[in-house]
Amino acid sequence: MSRILTRRRLITTGLSAIAGASGLAAAAKLAARYGLIPPDYSGIYGAGETLTYASQRLLTKRASRAREFSRDQISKVAPINGAVPSSLDYRALVTHRFADWELGVDGLVARPSSFTLDDLKRMPVTTQITHQACEEGWSFIAEWTGVQLSHVLNLVGVSPRAKYVVFFAYDDLWESIDMDDGWHPQTLLAYGMNGENLPAPHGAPIRLRVPRQLGYKSLKYLAQITVVDSLKDIVQVLGSISPELGYSWYAGI
Repeated sequence: MSRILTRRRLITTGLSAIAGASGLAAAAKLAARYGLIPPDYSGIYGAGETLTYASQRLLTKRASRAREFSRDQISKVAPINGAVPSSLDYRALVTHRFADWELGVDGLVARPSSFTLDDLKRMPVTTQITHQACEEGWSFIAEWTGVQLSHVLNLVGVSPRAKYVVFFAYDDLWESIDMDDGWHPQTLLAYGMNGENLPAPHGAPIRLRVPRQLGYKSLKYLAQITVVDSLKDIVQVLGSISPELGYSWYAGI
């Protein structure tokens, strides 16, 4: 019996075939046709990054979810990567239990806003038990509590032109995700972990949780969110600090 190929399957089959027959650069041209070029597309690994990003976006349904676990599967140990920010600003926030902390949201939004920790906690609560996978080989399962990023994006009125959500942190790191992950129901602004307030070493008062990507995309110590249609004017135009440190911008799992 003949098998009907969906448009999605045809596109991804084309990407793979071109990559094998004519090289990754040709596959990148096909990905560009569908707007699936990642910000770190240039350089020696650029075509491969493009093929990975485009293939996963095309093969995976937009609403596909990361696996969620039961409470008895929560890890007894949750490893920590990186030190707590040492800046005077952050230390003052910790001293005052984040009473003065605010998360600004601006860029391509109708209503630029700032939210306190209490503001976020008054929003609809979402809890998930998901896997945090580190690129260095370790991982753990934890329960995360917070508000869906999509809820905050709806509150500020994101422009239809938006393509990326950019996050800046108190430790001077920064990240960005595309709107597929920005609107995804599992993408969380987390203020709780395993039934307690988020500990400082895990990103207090708020960290990003993107369970469909490797752990380094789940930026800690959030300070600012900016919605943009292009990343070309942000730092080194690679989409986040990750490629500057040798990692991929897109880290889907």
